[in-house]
Amino acid sequence: MADIRPFRAVRPRKGLEAQIAALPYDVYDRREALEETKKNPLSFLRIDRAETQFAQDIDLYDPRVYEKARELLGRMIADGSFVQEETPCYYLYELTMDGRTQTGIAACASVDDYESHVIKKHENTREEKEEDRIRHVDVCSAQTGPIFLAYRMKETIERLTEQSKREEALYDFVSGDGIRHRIWRIADTRRIEALRKEFTDITEIYIADGHHRCASAVKVGQKRRRAHPGYDGTEEFNYFLAVLFPDQELTIMDYNRVVKDTNSLTAEAFLNRVSERFRIEKLGRTAQRPAKKGEFTMYLEDIWYRLTYLGETEENDPVGQLDVSILQRELLSPILGIGDPRTDERIDFVGGIRGLSELERRVHTDCKLAFALYPTSISELFAVADAGLLMPPKSTWFEPKLRSGLLIHQIEE
Repeated sequence: MADIRPFRAVRPRKGLEAQIAALPYDVYDRREALEETKKNPLSFLRIDRAETQFAQDIDLYDPRVYEKARELLGRMIADGSFVQEETPCYYLYELTMDGRTQTGIAACASVDDYESHVIKKHENTREEKEEDRIRHVDVCSAQTGPIFLAYRMKETIERLTEQSKREEALYDFVSGDGIRHRIWRIADTRRIEALRKEFTDITEIYIADGHHRCASAVKVGQKRRRAHPGYDGTEEFNYFLAVLFPDQELTIMDYNRVVKDTNSLTAEAFLNRVSERFRIEKLGRTAQRPAKKGEFTMYLEDIWYRLTYLGETEENDPVGQLDVSILQRELLSPILGIGDPRTDERIDFVGGIRGLSELERRVHTDCKLAFALYPTSISELFAVADAGLLMPPKSTWFEPKLRSGLLIHQIEE
């Protein structure tokens, strides 16, 4: 039983949405974030990455950075750049990329549902990455980047969604990367009640993207519960900002690997070792993606190869069946000596949105070989989470990315 409730969003004044909307804070490194905020002074990245407002020598996690974020958000609310909804609403957030459209429901999800595993995760989080967003949410008293959640499609929710999309959109713009963003407000009390009731019948919701943001929002909620021992569960800090998408509208992209060296093996010796576990087909100089599960393509010394796994996987092992697991277990670890991809500096990860040309570029600059993977499916993600297990790191890449700054959830009481 999921508790998905409407909220009084803080959102851009009509006409400013395209300038304010920003990609998630962790998409940028420090240099890129600074360049983006210089290019667009209204970008929400100024708030999400407030170190951009200081000299380069200030530490990213200096307390002044978080105070600056709180100050900037307060200033934009005070000057009318942001407005707040008078009553709690749901919102529809539609993204269109390369002709494909997905529509999610923006709402607040429950801290209790996260703790009771109604909301399920599929990857571990790192404490040092959580700490930054914990401080950001806590100091700003606001959740500024929505968590990307997924659920199994429900026809009744789809019908309510389509009814609302017949009305005029609140926002409709195309971002610089060519993605169209449309948001509708659902303020009708009957439709709100109908949606909330429909979600109470859903027993499994999945974190698709934003595990660290989610864990951070939950920990701030727990902290505020301790500070308010008389809380009754209705306070805003008991909920976190999310956009929930039906599974059938989602597509996961590949998440590829580049490796710095061949573990002291010559190319010939390396290929011989690989051939013990994979069938190798030489493809030539034209980049190719894997065509199916259990197949990989590899770039080594300016040549692409197709690798097909020769072994079998256990049907009752949802993690072991993943292509990312097969590559790690059968090649990266035993042949290249990469035991823990979370900490080994010899391996790096490249999101599928960057294309195979990025893999070639990396091999020509700072790496020795690259692997392109067949994308993990949404059903595989659900199976791992349902089993209470965790995926290897960097198993899924979701596009398009939700924008920060379009809908903000304040948690101050």
